[in-house]
Parts: sequence; C-alpha cells; structure tokens
Amino acid sequence: MSDSNSKRKVTYRLYPTPRQSELLEALLRHHQQLYNAALEERISAWQKAGKSISYADQCASLTQLRNELPEWATANCSSQQMTLRRLDKAYQAFFRRVKKGEKPGFPRFKSLSRFPGFAFKSHGDGWKFTPCDKWKHGTLRMSGLGHIACRGRARQGGRICASDILYRDGEWFLSLTVAPTQIVRERVAHNAIALDWGVETLLSCVDESGVTSEVENPRWHQLSKDRIAALQQLVARKKRGSNRRKVAARQLRRALGEQARRRLDHLHKETHSIARQNALVAMEDLTIKNMTRSAKGTVEEPGKNVAQKAGLNREILDTAPALLMQLLRYKVLETGGMWVEAPTKKLKPGQTCPACGHRVKKALPERIHRCTSCGHTEPRDTASARVVLNWALYGTPYKPSPGREPSRGMA
Repeated sequence: MSDSNSKRKVTYRLYPTPRQSELLEALLRHHQQLYNAALEERISAWQKAGKSISYADQCASLTQLRNELPEWATANCSSQQMTLRRLDKAYQAFFRRVKKGEKPGFPRFKSLSRFPGFAFKSHGDGWKFTPCDKWKHGTLRMSGLGHIACRGRARQGGRICASDILYRDGEWFLSLTVAPTQIVRERVAHNAIALDWGVETLLSCVDESGVTSEVENPRWHQLSKDRIAALQQLVARKKRGSNRRKVAARQLRRALGEQARRRLDHLHKETHSIARQNALVAMEDLTIKNMTRSAKGTVEEPGKNVAQKAGLNREILDTAPALLMQLLRYKVLETGGMWVEAPTKKLKPGQTCPACGHRVKKALPERIHRCTSCGHTEPRDTASARVVLNWALYGTPYKPSPGREPSRGMA
C-alpha cells in the first residue's frame, strides 16, 4: 500500500506590513460576516419553508449579492465559495450525527475571535505562492494586497493545490495544501517492531529479536496545568469586553498553543525515529471515542467513579493517540515500509499470552501479565506488543514452533 499520492499541509508564518495587516483583518471580518449571513439564510429557510437550502443555492445567492452590492464583490469569489463550503460541511456533519443518534451539535454563529481564517481554491486564482530555494521561506502574492513575506520551511515541496490564511493570537499564517510529486523518507534499518500505546508509558516496543524498549509519556498537561489554570482564573476575573480580558485571553491561548506545539513536536520526532528504524510497524487498532466515553451516565442511572474517569480521559487525550497513529502510518508508508493495524476485538492483545495464546481477562490496574497456562510472566504492555508482533509476522498471537510455515497476518 502506498501513500505517495496523498496531500500534505505546509505552514509558513506571514509578515505583512501594517497596511496589509489592516486589509487582512478586513478580509477576515468579511468572511466571518459571510459565514454568519449564510447560516442565518439556512435557518430562515427552514423556519419559513420547512426545507434546507444547499451549497449550490447559496452560491447562487452569493452571485446575486455580488451583483447588487459592490462591497461584496471586492473579495475573491472562489474564496467566498470556500467559506460557504465550510458551512455546508458543518451542516453535513450535523445531519450525520443526528442520523447516528449522537449529540447533534448544530452549527453556531461565529464571533470574530472564534473565526480562524479563510481559504483559497486553485493556485493562481487570486493568490500565488513562490517558494525560495528548497522551499525555505517564500513570497505570497494576494490580489489587492501585493506581496507578503513568508518564513518557514517545507520538508518536501510539490504541486500547490489550495491554501488557508489563518489568524492566531495576533499573527498571520499561510497553510498550503501540497501534493508532493515524489515522497521519499530515508530508512536506515529493516527491523520489524510492534507498539503498545498507553498512558503510564506512551509506547512499549518489542522488535522481532525480542528486545523491548519504552517511550516515556511526557505528560504535557501535568507540566503546564498550574500555569494554564492561573491564566483561566485571570480571564474569569476580568470584565467581559474589556481590553484587559482580551489581553488575558490572548495569554491563555498562547499557553495552550505552546502546549499543543510541544506535544506535536515530540510526536513528530518519536514517529520519525520509529519509521526510520523499522521496515514493518504493527500496532493495535485504537477506538479513541470508546476509550474516552464519559462515565456520568443519566439522571435515572448515574455512573460511578465519574471524576476518576474524567481524569483518565484527560490523560488519554493528552497523549493524542489518534494523531500518533496518523503520523506513524504515513511516515512508515513514506519509507516504503509496511504499516499493520491489528484487530483489537478479535486479537485482544491485553488478555492474550504471547507465549501460548491462552486468554484470560485482566482488570485495568493489573500491570503484570502472568499466564495461568504456561507460566509466562512479563509487563502487560510489552506482552500486548509481543502479541501484536506475532500476529503481524505469523498470523497467530504466539510465535509458532520451528518448522511451521508462517502465515503473515497482514496478508
């Protein structure tokens, strides 16, 4: 399986002049107002006629609006359509959740502080990005704004497909969608390894020679929770709408952003190292939504240990397991390696012995695997990783005896 045709995101920091900053802020406000107006149109259509209007209907309304009001024709039409498309996706997600019986989450009106930015379609349609040598830094040309300096570096360039102009904490960013012409990531070894994700230890690793290793959990939330709690209290004490509250809110967003960037940087480095050292990487399929489900229950049947489960959910999400698997998958495939996801429900790695395949249910606090059938004993996380590795290599949860023809689990 190859991931060479997938697209990538590349982010650059923008350095506009004061005048360009004013124009960018005006564009951001324009798209925020367009989003809210389109949402109001959809709500009114449902209240008056009992039917929902489509993205195509709103594009027709936009064309009429641009013809009747010249101020709405100043922005790029394709960019305005991308804002309408964004609202349409929010509606589609709403109807999908309703159909599945989940919490609906109806699309909300966006204040300017909660509107992240606006997008452009095809490269050259009102905008053009020119990278410098080896895609380090570059220049963005926008219609009506001129040339804006960009700083940053892409690991690999390619064909530019689309872009987003983002505004965060007083700073502007350019997020490019790039289709690499050829993805190449170096691999220096050809080992096979299995990983078991956890909270106490981020990753427990077992390779084909039986060597075990661990990647510690940095616990980013624990490191910065006191500072973030103090900033949250500072925001809560300020009067709504005041400049002091805006300053405090900006400090809080920056602290949260710093925590997120440190987490992402750590995951990028660890997954790069794993992909670089191994030709086969196996990991059990994780259902994050089920793992982090609330324990509060209902009014009629309240749950138990609600506070403890909420704390565990916070620690689980702090490790970003879904992002971890996403990064690992595409990096392994970029090296030409093999990525294997073991079926958790079928294999049950945490309950299966890697030496004989005997299965016994274990409680979550039980951290040592002790097989009642063959006597095999080792830490539960490494035992789970060994089960996944055996399944990926031999098609069984335990290593077959010599002379048996192995059947690879990924076949």
